[in-house]
Amino acid sequence: MMKNLCVLIPSYNEARTIGGIVRRLKEKGLTVYVVDDGSADETAGIAEKEGAVVVKHKVNRGKGASIQEGLRHIAKRAFDAVMIMDADGQHKVEDIDNFIRKAGESGADMVVGNRMSDVSSMPPVRIHTNRFMSNLISKMSGQYVPDTQCGFRYIKRPVLEKIELGSSNFEIESEMIIKTARAGFSIDSVPIETVYEDEKSRINPIIDTARFIIFVIKMYFTK
Repeated sequence: MMKNLCVLIPSYNEARTIGGIVRRLKEKGLTVYVVDDGSADETAGIAEKEGAVVVKHKVNRGKGASIQEGLRHIAKRAFDAVMIMDADGQHKVEDIDNFIRKAGESGADMVVGNRMSDVSSMPPVRIHTNRFMSNLISKMSGQYVPDTQCGFRYIKRPVLEKIELGSSNFEIESEMIIKTARAGFSIDSVPIETVYEDEKSRINPIIDTARFIIFVIKMYFTK
């Protein structure tokens, strides 16, 4: 399975962490794609040095745009599935085996990481936001996903061939779940351990909340 799995990492100014992540993934024998979203630091160079396939944006276009760009490149290769994970070190490379195991056991077409089974280290604002959004997106998709905002996920190729993504920013995670469910694919979850340090969230509470509301309204009236 590992030889037919690749990893996609959307990245923006992650020179501090990207090298170690790519190195550990390469040690597992995985092909790694890093989309550098207009970083002002050495993210791209470090990722490339560690053996990743690097796709560069000249300017910052958003996480959603980076994921879409990465998936377009991956679609040209014969991978059975793709893992998407963050570049800031919050997602543990060791957890990838649990995603693969869960997909094999349940037959799910998408497996989403679940941080909500242990929220002791999660900032309170994230706990409440994640629970609210997860309940809303679960209702819209018709499948219960306890942590719809988690970017750590395993997706089988047939899903990527069927759905068409359009979000340029953080709402792509919700869009992916809704469209996957509406296309008739099954979604499962697996508990993950998330490492929270002193990183600052790139989510703008005003702009991104407004963008999410617009997205939800659009998806509600689009069946």
